[in-house]
Amino acid sequence: MILHLENKTPSGCIQFLENKHFAKIIFHEDYIQAVTTKDTVIIPDSIAPYVIDSWPFDSDFQLGNIEYKPRRSVHIGNKVIGGNTKNLHLIAGPCSVESKEQITTVAKALVKNGITSIRAGCFKPRTSPYSFMGLEKEGLLLLNEVREEFGLNIVTEARDATNIDLVLQHADVIQIGTKSMYDHGILAACGESDKTIMLKRGFGSSLQEFLQAAEFIMSAGNENVILCERGIRTFESKTRFTLDLCGVAFLKHHCNLPIIVDPSHALGHRYGIIDLSKAATAMEVDGLLIETHPFPLEALSDASQQIDLKELEQLCSSVQCIASGLSLNII
Repeated sequence: MILHLENKTPSGCIQFLENKHFAKIIFHEDYIQAVTTKDTVIIPDSIAPYVIDSWPFDSDFQLGNIEYKPRRSVHIGNKVIGGNTKNLHLIAGPCSVESKEQITTVAKALVKNGITSIRAGCFKPRTSPYSFMGLEKEGLLLLNEVREEFGLNIVTEARDATNIDLVLQHADVIQIGTKSMYDHGILAACGESDKTIMLKRGFGSSLQEFLQAAEFIMSAGNENVILCERGIRTFESKTRFTLDLCGVAFLKHHCNLPIIVDPSHALGHRYGIIDLSKAATAMEVDGLLIETHPFPLEALSDASQQIDLKELEQLCSSVQCIASGLSLNII
């Protein structure tokens, strides 16, 4: 249940909600927001006089529920997505920052194609301990140089709670990767920040679990959350994962958060990235997350799923054709 309480609500009432119903309390300018367990369906008599409005829910998916608020918008730099903007935000870049030459080459290609946000990993959570783990702080500093030179927004991933503070310091958008969706240290730190957070769905997670992870961030006070569908693990072995566009339809219908799609991680092979991007655009998602590299075969991580810079140009052109027919603004 979500309660909006008057600012004059006694502290004893607030403490009762916290202790008895495990409520998360967020102080706003015009009201106090109390988000309680889904089982709280009866408002105590001591608190009722201070209630401005209430929203009972039958699950713990509450703050992101479209029945609580209409579609939210968030900022990525000076761009706005979500809400009623009809904006489609393209985010592209290599899986990992590998060198200054590599990241600068990509940045130039993004600017050429009108893309204003670059994604690149510095702290890489890999499945194998023998894989390239990223340049870490050195990579963040290279991304800072790219931002200063080209004016791009930086989207990069926090691997775990040990580096979240450093990533928060340097990035414009904090990506919580599929393997970190359950990391409460990262979720808590992002919830205490005011930066935009891109939460990727765990590859073995249900939609309910995905939305509850978003609730952890929002219930800590940060409502600047983007959901990213990046494919889930199924019985299929010919593709890396399965892009759950049915899940995207569910999120669009039930959720008030912006939704972007990552076809690169879903398919795991570059040959179909443009087709999947067109399909996601046709669903009027709020953004696409595309992996691109100057020389994909030489990439130090996820080489098979990164498109080259010529293919990125083709993708932008293909997506533009569909976006124009739907009156979407590519930003």
